Amino acid sequence: MTATAKSLPVTLKDIEQAAKVIDGRVVKTPAIRSAVLSELCGANVVLKLENMQHTGSFKPRGALNKLMSLDEKIRAGGVIAASAGNHAQGVAYFARELGIPATIVMPKGTPFTKIARTEALGAKTVMYGDGLKEARDRALEIADQDHLEFIHPYDDAAIIAGQGTIGLELMEAFPDLDAIIVPVGGGGLISGIAIAAKAANPDIEIFGAEAELYPGLHEVLQGREPKGGGQTIAEGIAVKTPGELNTRIARELVSDVFLCNENELESAVQIYIENQRIVTEGAGAASLAALLANRERFKGKTVGLVVSGGNIDPRVLASTLMRGLVREGRMVRLRIQISDTPGVLARVAGLIGETGANIIEVHHQRLFYDLPIKEAEMEVVVETLDMDHVQSLIQHLKDGGYPTLLLGSRSDEFPK
Repeated sequence: MTATAKSLPVTLKDIEQAAKVIDGRVVKTPAIRSAVLSELCGANVVLKLENMQHTGSFKPRGALNKLMSLDEKIRAGGVIAASAGNHAQGVAYFARELGIPATIVMPKGTPFTKIARTEALGAKTVMYGDGLKEARDRALEIADQDHLEFIHPYDDAAIIAGQGTIGLELMEAFPDLDAIIVPVGGGGLISGIAIAAKAANPDIEIFGAEAELYPGLHEVLQGREPKGGGQTIAEGIAVKTPGELNTRIARELVSDVFLCNENELESAVQIYIENQRIVTEGAGAASLAALLANRERFKGKTVGLVVSGGNIDPRVLASTLMRGLVREGRMVRLRIQISDTPGVLARVAGLIGETGANIIEVHHQRLFYDLPIKEAEMEVVVETLDMDHVQSLIQHLKDGGYPTLLLGSRSDEFPK
């Protein structure tokens, strides 16, 4: 054991003990090579599918290890946690199994699906605050008032050890990994994985992936005061400040932390479902978003991506997929100038059909634009193959005598 390993608040022995405690009660999730993502990223990509864990995320590992460490008196009194959803479900799942009363304080913006699932697992939910800090502060108040044991989502040695079992499993399945990229919120997941992976291979590099709006660990490791805020698709890692234990471990073992913007996170969710047929939440897709944005750094290397969770709100998923179609030019909105005469709509529809595009919506406008009385405009939403197809479609309409504008471009007005 190195001097650094001895100085860390969690050891490999702690993680190995956690693996024994949770063995048979949590899912030993698949670790698979992805040919399609390897080709896309230019690296040999391995996925650790924690979205297939109980409750749809990695959180039950740490939750169970922590709950099993409590004595009978504390268990009987009950536990409380603060979470945007995944930690909540992990605590609730095993609290119910162990007969422990559980209360979860959740930020007001938590997706409905996570609230419903937490309540379905038998936990009492309290909605409070705009973010995890406010929810955590309220949970600590309730814990003090009602004599409940607070279960921290990440800044706890037992939690870190439980999450570290992912690293044990991943390195056992793929000892040839050059690097692992891990989604980062408070830092419990990356801390545990880093300890386990570095023990197996001291040369492996560990990288974090944070939402750009919540760059807590990135800022702390750069010696800056962490600041974060705003609405992100990756609400599971929307943590302003990483834990103290987690930061200590990250300083020693983490090579770098990448920041992912919202478009990158959305695109990663879309890529997983379209190319790998895997449903992930925004936080779960952060490691792929980071790899895609840093292809050159990992070119030719064997890289493990932790898919930390799949609990995405169905409405958010639907919107993400539709927005992805728009970003890629596979669904566009066109404004077309026409004469206000019989048969024109049919002719325009025919021209669109000739290019292989498919009309989704049509709106015919006569009154609300500054148009001559015998002219009109129609707006159409069209399914297309890509932006090259869109440009061919626009040119075909223009060649047919119908000036056409792609809406959402720099100008939404026809040239005078």
